[in-house]
Amino acid sequence: MIRKLIICLICSVLLSSCAKKKAEITGILEQPRPGVFLFLQELSDNDLTTVDSLLIPEDGSFEFRTKVKSTSFYLLKINQNNFLTMLIEPGEKIKMTSHFDSLNYPVLVSGSEGTELMSGYNRVVLNTIRKLRQISETHDRNLGRADFASLVDSLENAGNVHLSELNSITKKYIDENINSLATIVILNSQISPGVRIINPEYDLDYFSKVDSSLFSKYPENGLVISLHNMVKDMKALDENRRLNSLEGEAGAVAPDIALPSPEGDTVRLSSTRGKYVLLDFWAAWCPPCRRENPGLVRAYNTYHDRGFEIFQVSLDKTREAWLKAIADDRLEKWIHVSDLKYWNSVVVPLYGIESIPASYLLDPGGRIIATNLRGEALQRKLAELFD
Repeated sequence: MIRKLIICLICSVLLSSCAKKKAEITGILEQPRPGVFLFLQELSDNDLTTVDSLLIPEDGSFEFRTKVKSTSFYLLKINQNNFLTMLIEPGEKIKMTSHFDSLNYPVLVSGSEGTELMSGYNRVVLNTIRKLRQISETHDRNLGRADFASLVDSLENAGNVHLSELNSITKKYIDENINSLATIVILNSQISPGVRIINPEYDLDYFSKVDSSLFSKYPENGLVISLHNMVKDMKALDENRRLNSLEGEAGAVAPDIALPSPEGDTVRLSSTRGKYVLLDFWAAWCPPCRRENPGLVRAYNTYHDRGFEIFQVSLDKTREAWLKAIADDRLEKWIHVSDLKYWNSVVVPLYGIESIPASYLLDPGGRIIATNLRGEALQRKLAELFD
């Protein structure tokens, strides 16, 4: 009798253990179309494996049960353009409601912290896309207006504000959920095909931050390993660019620039000799440039009294946009110049500028000692020079 009881208890524990590893995904797809299949696919090592599928019934209801060994990514998918990325843990019971045509923006998700996190972020991205679409529609409606050029500048600035806000929100999501695998998806989100919200060229530190957190926690996860290798490659490429840039330009005297200030006076770069100078090329319409400005303010406030100056050259098209950006970002303390000729500015061929932000750190003799120092890299270099 006792032996039978022990066997029953063992079986009960085993069954309970197996049940805990099964995840349930149930839900409703509103306004379904007949004859369409819904797939559940597991994403591992950058490969998709279909683990289950069903023909969506007339009422749009569905249910999947699948064994989940460890926290993993799954796709709930109708086709290549209509799917929901899910982060599922063993034993989760997920419920969701979504419109048939927009799985990636579900109306309701519960029972899965990771999936809820990504779903909430998707709604933020969708809201930004709608705002950008409204700007595009306003642009098209007003073609031919007498003040169309001015309107375009205004619309571009509005669009850049929305993109900058989305960038900040994305970084906040990452900072607040740095230990969640969901940050991999958020980190690689795009506002449109090929256009990243977080660009590794300007925000490599965020890719590095996520890599450092997740690689120590999920060292065998295929997606984490891919991110780790990508970050390692990007750091090596960034270092090679930096070294090549310094190799070709370090020690050379920066070509002189003579352009109008906001007050209309012609100001020369050479007038700053005797100080360490950051020559910075930017524009009001450039979100990455605007994101660098708080760091420039901090650097200026810390080192200006010790012999540091900023000479900022704008590639803007209109005086209004230029001055508004200076005021909005609180950049009034240092030197500003521009010929307001956009990419036709005389400085573009003079310095071989292909993208902005672009910057050169000059010594008191006007010689280039570093290029394209951004964020903390600039702070470290200035500390090395002044502290």
